[in-house]
Order: sequence, then C-alpha cells, then structure tokens
Amino acid sequence: MKRISTLTAALVLSFSTGLLSGHAAAQTPHTHQHSFGDAEQWAKVFDDPKRDAWQKPHEVIQALALKPDAVIADIGSGTGYFAARFAHMVPQGRVYGVDTEPDMVKYLSERAKREGLKNVIAVQAKPGDPRLPEKADVVILVDVYHHVENREQYFRQLQNSLKTGGRIAVIDFRMDSPVGPPKGARIEPNRVKDEMKRAGYALAQEHAFLPNQYFLVFQPAKS
Repeated sequence: MKRISTLTAALVLSFSTGLLSGHAAAQTPHTHQHSFGDAEQWAKVFDDPKRDAWQKPHEVIQALALKPDAVIADIGSGTGYFAARFAHMVPQGRVYGVDTEPDMVKYLSERAKREGLKNVIAVQAKPGDPRLPEKADVVILVDVYHHVENREQYFRQLQNSLKTGGRIAVIDFRMDSPVGPPKGARIEPNRVKDEMKRAGYALAQEHAFLPNQYFLVFQPAKS
C-alpha cells in the first residue's frame, strides 16, 4: 500500500471544511502527494465532526453487525476516526489501527491511551503488508482501496489474516461523488468486485446508504 493511504479522506474533508481553497486546490498533484508527517494537524481534518454527516460512521458499524468480541483491522486508519468508534462497539474484542505513516501510528497509539481505549492497538504497516498480529473477523478499508498497489496479490495474501467466516469491507468514493480524489484516481465498484473476485472473494453484501461512497462487503469464495 502506498504511504499516502489515508490521503483521500484528508482531501475530501479539507475541501468540505474550507481548509483547501476550492475544487482546484483539492485536485492538484501537489496536494495529492501531501505528506502525513504532522498527525496533529491532520487530525483536525480527519476527525472534523462535519465528516459524520456523509460518512455515517454509526450506520456503517451497525451494518457490519459486529459481535462484542470481534477482532477488527482498520487498514489506513489514520488518526483513528473509525478505529476509536469500533473500540466502543467491541468492548471484549480488539481493534488494530493499521497505517504506513509512522506519525499516524504514533498519534493513534497516544489517542488510545488518552481516551482509555485499551482494546485499540496501533500497527505500523509496510507497503503491501498490513502486518496484522492476529487473524481478524473484519478488515475494513475506508477511502483506501484505490491506493493499494498490486491489489489482487495484496488481497489474496490478506485471506491468511482472516478468521473462518471473516469479511473484508471496502468503502470508497463513487465516480459521481461531488467530493473525493480526482475522478481519474477513483475506481468503479464493478471493478472492485472484479478485482476481488480474481483475488478469491465473493460479494457478500452491498450497502447503498452512503451519499458519496459505495460500501461493499466480501468473503473468501468457497473452494
């Protein structure tokens, strides 16, 4: 996975909250390659309360129907927008916030301590390897899928990190979304389905309640 795995949400939130001046600024190549070295500053963007209106985190988590002892892997977790919420929903489980950016990993680790989220573990990933310490019930990628390189190989290997019956949830921007990365960087949901099928998965669920994003849930295909 690219080092800028959490970029998309930053662009969307920056645009929607005025931190970037206008559509053109949000789409420039320079912005698209922005460094994530200052997690404190990016937290103001990633965790802006205005995001809740379109990201609908509570509804997303409810749709996953998690058990209290579930193990969740949030790949491209950034400052923990979803990871912190998952922690409250799986009080007997564990939440791994995975990112390739060291400062994001450090920030999430400190946030977990500050907020008393004892079941949140920040994980320093490598490009192409999430380095999960145990198998997960659910792996989720929010606005991250289109940043993953060698996706078929990546997700095929990721099957080894899923428990029996485990799922992978992919949330990313629709082609017609008014916010998000440049359209040339977006991936149509049908392409996601095709790529995941080639990686050995079957579509288990498709949710349509997010205004700007598709929400697809996959499970390893039965042999």
